[in-house]
Amino acid sequence: MAILSDYEEEDHKQTESVKKPFNAVLDSSDPLRFLQTAFEFVARETDLFKKDSVIKDVNGLVRSVKEKLDADERKRKEKAVPAASNGGASVKVDNKRAKEESSSSAPSQSGSAVKEPADQKMEEANDDDKKGLRAPNKGNGLDMENYSWVQSLQEVNVTIPIPPGTKSRFIACEIKKNHIKVGLKGQPPILEGDLYKSVKVDDSFWSLEDQKAITLLLTKQDQMEWWKFLVKGEPEIDTQKVEPENSKLADLDPETRSTVEKMMFDQRQKQMGKPTSDEMQKQDILKKFMAEHPEMDFSRAKIN
Repeated sequence: MAILSDYEEEDHKQTESVKKPFNAVLDSSDPLRFLQTAFEFVARETDLFKKDSVIKDVNGLVRSVKEKLDADERKRKEKAVPAASNGGASVKVDNKRAKEESSSSAPSQSGSAVKEPADQKMEEANDDDKKGLRAPNKGNGLDMENYSWVQSLQEVNVTIPIPPGTKSRFIACEIKKNHIKVGLKGQPPILEGDLYKSVKVDDSFWSLEDQKAITLLLTKQDQMEWWKFLVKGEPEIDTQKVEPENSKLADLDPETRSTVEKMMFDQRQKQMGKPTSDEMQKQDILKKFMAEHPEMDFSRAKIN
């Protein structure tokens, strides 16, 4: 993996402070035009955009404003939670009383309550929530807030958006066997953590795409298993819903391809409540045996 050398920033030239008026009108429907006007004014009247660090400085300013807004939003939600929880408590009490009254007035059925279909669907949804599994994206990975990842059985590809125009010398990337750390120099990492499984470091690398995104290619050590997450702490995906591309299957050797296709078929059968390939094979053997021995009575046979 390539290691980028540090760069030297230009010395800041001391200039005399001059205050100049700036006139512009903010249109709430097009705030970016206002920012463009402000940047053009600053570019004309100062040397800010002649510095190599201008992208990092502006990006840091935007990030600090965003973090302040997020912090204010969190405080607002935290203040609203107590009021909502108090209201929810009264609703729960009322619901409990209503259930007690309905259960006391309704006739018992064999000593047990009958669940409505809606209740069963609610329980199934709650079970899914308890599992904490998410459906994978189209690339069998997951789309996160600051990055996204996709996978095949052989490799994992990660895409991290960054400010347009970013140079490769501003990128800091470390790929280790069980850990990755990616971001921009002088700023907190965008992605950092322990990987789901180990990777082949010599066959893994990063690149800068169109100066607006960092892409990582991580080659798996174990190329017969789907990753449930990229880094620890990230939500897990439901690997039973993974759908590999046919073009990827064609690249596998016959034995591996046969194993993967069997695994995919069994997963689909289980999701539909149908027998797996092994179970179907056993049923075929049983049918053949019954056909060859019509004199035998299988009506009371219990076969697992």
